[in-house]
Amino acid sequence: MAYDASNEAAHDALTRHNLKTPKAAAIAGMLFSILLLAVFVLLRIAVPTDPKEPGAWLSGSSSSVALAVNLVPFAGIAFLWFIGVLRDRLGPREDRFFATVFFGSGLLFLGMLFTAAAMVGGLLMAFAAEPGQLIDSATYYFARAAVYNIVNIYMTKMTGVFMITTSTMAVYTGFAPRWLAILGYALALLVLFGSYQIAWSFVIFPLWVFITSTYILVDNISRPPGIGASV
Repeated sequence: MAYDASNEAAHDALTRHNLKTPKAAAIAGMLFSILLLAVFVLLRIAVPTDPKEPGAWLSGSSSSVALAVNLVPFAGIAFLWFIGVLRDRLGPREDRFFATVFFGSGLLFLGMLFTAAAMVGGLLMAFAAEPGQLIDSATYYFARAAVYNIVNIYMTKMTGVFMITTSTMAVYTGFAPRWLAILGYALALLVLFGSYQIAWSFVIFPLWVFITSTYILVDNISRPPGIGASV
């Protein structure tokens, strides 16, 4: 059978057209922001910030914590869509170096978010099985300290790296306006160096994602069909 390059090219073009990112895909970033804010607020209200506290929240606020843990997977799925939206905006302008740091920091953030949620869920299950033994054990304090360090040190720093690389790509490719890139730099520095001084610094990243997603959504809807992202 003869090879028909024109038919294959037409099929590839049709496939790319069918898989085209919908204009409303940026809603995923807004959904991620809302879900992550809900998770952080629920945990902030229910769980004391001191990792050395004796664990009274396990008996008094376990339902709120369980709700927050169950929201995390949905927030993670929405964040993956948000990364896809950003990469779609970049298109062929995507630089390999910055794209690697951007994509890697996003996945590291997501992995640590899931890890912390799984550890909290494990504490809830262990407390339900053996309440007295868990609170008096070194396992509880280890898990509590591990979750605290993951969220407040490593995960928070990855959000700063994600914002910096995204803002850098916005400056050099123009897939987002310069004011949004400057805002990303400022908020990233605030997260990297001021997270210990600002009690509610965890809201910075989801709010930045919400602002970025809102801009992309409005730009996608207002742009005529067939016109690429503004530069």
